[in-house]
Amino acid sequence: MKRLVIIEDQNAVREMLVAILGIDSAFEIVGQASDGQAGVQLCLETSPDICILDAKLPGLNGVDVLRRVRKKLPDLRTLVFSGYESPQLLREMLAAGANGFVEKTASLSELRSGLETIASGRDYFSPAITSLLRTVAAHPERIASASDPLTNREREILQLVAESYSTREIAGKLGLSSKTVDNHRTNLMRKLNLHDVASLTRHALETGLVQPRAAL
Repeated sequence: MKRLVIIEDQNAVREMLVAILGIDSAFEIVGQASDGQAGVQLCLETSPDICILDAKLPGLNGVDVLRRVRKKLPDLRTLVFSGYESPQLLREMLAAGANGFVEKTASLSELRSGLETIASGRDYFSPAITSLLRTVAAHPERIASASDPLTNREREILQLVAESYSTREIAGKLGLSSKTVDNHRTNLMRKLNLHDVASLTRHALETGLVQPRAAL
């Protein structure tokens, strides 16, 4: 039996996964989280075999969750379950160590196939993602890998700014001083040549760093 955690911010989706997979004898659900930071802590506390991970999460996005967790749990198998299927996101998730990718429009049997495949030690990509991978391989110039000049910390702060957190709130969430947050914010604005919250939020939306409903 494989120990499984689910990190998904949409309550209905998360509860559905818990209900369906909770009766599957192949998996034991050892925890669930609704945001990125809680997801990191959950993984580090439970050391699961498999993680179902949404790519777009409040507070800390899926790419950064995976990067942090893999440093401590290099053997963790991760299946990305997301409504966002862009070449840039796919590239970043693979670079962070994802073992599979299934879009949220896929069937439950597709999701189960993905879980069973990565549990066996192999990688799995649904047909739609496989098609995207072929496009990426044929046209690598479409992936703007060099277009994001931000550090991981700057990306975290940009996401939180776009989610309407204040400097003090961001400092508290990331364990930084307000001055350090301001310095990072100044640097990312200079790198992006954007100089107000509205422009930063628009950039975060356009690059898929936050979901439209998160950027209020």
